[in-house]
Order: sequence, then C-alpha cells, then structure tokens
Amino acid sequence: MKVLPPTMRENKRYLAFELIAEVNTIISRDDLIRELFSASGNLLGDLGSSECNIWLFAFDDNKGVISCERAHVWQTRAVLATITHVKGKRVLLHVLGVSGTVRGATKKYLEGVDIFNPEEQSHINE
Repeated sequence: MKVLPPTMRENKRYLAFELIAEVNTIISRDDLIRELFSASGNLLGDLGSSECNIWLFAFDDNKGVISCERAHVWQTRAVLATITHVKGKRVLLHVLGVSGTVRGATKKYLEGVDIFNPEEQSHINE
C-alpha cells in the first residue's frame, strides 16, 4: 500500500497540555493512553473517536503533546476535559495551547521540557 502524498493527507493540530495530579502521584504514559481512549469512546463513540484521530504523541514529566485532526480540535478538548481520574487518582488535564507543528507547540507552550527529540521519538512512526 502506498503512502498518501502530503497534499492529500489530513491536517493535524497538536495540543500541548499539562497533567495536574494529586501530590506525589506519578502517572505513566500507558495509563494515560488507556484513559484517553476510554474517555474518547464514551464521549464521542466509535465513529467520533476515529474521526478525531486522537493520539498521545509525547508525554514526560506530567507534560505532553496530543495530536488530532484539524477539524476536531474542540471535540478533542472536550475529551480531555472529561478525564478526571487515572488509575483511581484524581487528575486534571490543562490544555496550554494548540499549534500546527510539534516543534511550535513545544517551543511556545512547553518551555524547558524536552518533548520533541527526534532520536528518542523515532519509534513512534514504526
């Protein structure tokens, strides 16, 4: 199967966020992904979830980047707002901003956090 050329692909948006949790709570990437997909399915259903194409791009030190389709940014923000518990711990996902590129999202909203590192993130596209 051939890969679509860039002009035919859907445009994405990248939401920079921070996870605010109870004191001394460590949330793993896998737990957050599980809760994100669960909340998306509950709020939007299977069809809405697939249209949003929500993906946790990077997550480290309670900050991260989520990608979604350009036309479904508001639905993605609604899904993030519905996440209140991860593994029984109370959490809050605060969206810091939206950008058209990962690099733009990390430069503008995640200063000092090394989210965009192509060498470490090379396994994402595999």
